[in-house]
Amino acid sequence: MTEKTILRALKGEILPTPPIWMMRQAGRYLPEYRATRAQAGDFLSLCYNPDLAAEVTLQPIRRYGFDAAILFADILLLPQALGPKLWFVEGEGPRMETTTTMAQVQALKPIEAIHDTLSPVYETVKILARELPKETTLIGFAGAPWTVATYMIAGRGSKNQGAAHVLKASDRAAFVALIDIITDATVLYLSEQVKAGAEVVKLFDSWAGSLKGADFTDFALKPAAKIIAALKTLHPGLPVIAFPREAGEGYVGFAKAVGADCVAIDNSVTPEWAAEHVQPGGCVQGNLSPVHMVTGGDDLVRETRRVVDAFRKGPHIFNLGHGITPDADPDNVQRMIDTVRSA
Repeated sequence: MTEKTILRALKGEILPTPPIWMMRQAGRYLPEYRATRAQAGDFLSLCYNPDLAAEVTLQPIRRYGFDAAILFADILLLPQALGPKLWFVEGEGPRMETTTTMAQVQALKPIEAIHDTLSPVYETVKILARELPKETTLIGFAGAPWTVATYMIAGRGSKNQGAAHVLKASDRAAFVALIDIITDATVLYLSEQVKAGAEVVKLFDSWAGSLKGADFTDFALKPAAKIIAALKTLHPGLPVIAFPREAGEGYVGFAKAVGADCVAIDNSVTPEWAAEHVQPGGCVQGNLSPVHMVTGGDDLVRETRRVVDAFRKGPHIFNLGHGITPDADPDNVQRMIDTVRSA
């Protein structure tokens, strides 16, 4: 059987048509997702129900025929498994019991204890490995340590990650200890996903852009490098995608520095800049603005073609620059896919 297109791109092959998937492709913009979410009762119940989590992962594959499916879960399931309480406020997002002192860091569960809580996630992966079309790549994922830590410290998402920056400055020992625990737990979490059937894993550092200078190196680059090195030791040949969102110039050389096979880029950089400065280092994933999934029209077609054309000379996986939003029009997704595959 011909190797899956995403795996070929991750090995550095330049394909005439880039493989395509979409961050948050299983989600609230799809009516079938909303129906399954209602059946589950609430978001966390959906995440921890393997049959329903697998169902929503499969929905966009059935509808659109993406080249990859990404496990439906949430980056905060891992810190929840370490002990802090997690809940979701309708219309506002996640809330988490805070971890802000060395005593609280030391009171977190041993990382080996995460397996009991997260076993439904691994079961979801097993179902997907059986049910996905043979040509569709299965991607597992986790949040990167810095991004996960920002939620654990603040107890919620924030625009500037201020609470995490304050702790990093005021009690660096506690902050570093927290990063180290998340890093080690992430290796175990992703390794179990691979054992269950994930063919690729992606590390989401959604708030990497707020780390500057040495902090970017210490808390975005080095933890990613440690995680990826450990995973590739445990699972030789495992492809890894790293996404240090809004890294800007930090995208240049990032994949090589952390040992990733591909770097995903957001839409705050142009595809032309990334093709010139980032793609020489290997596979690039991205980077159409998610707004086009809402607005559609000729701009959607033009900008989709622009991304495809910019990255045509190197290995490329087509994706959005961030996750699709709940107000997106499903018809615009189909138009994007048709444009990529006919470009």
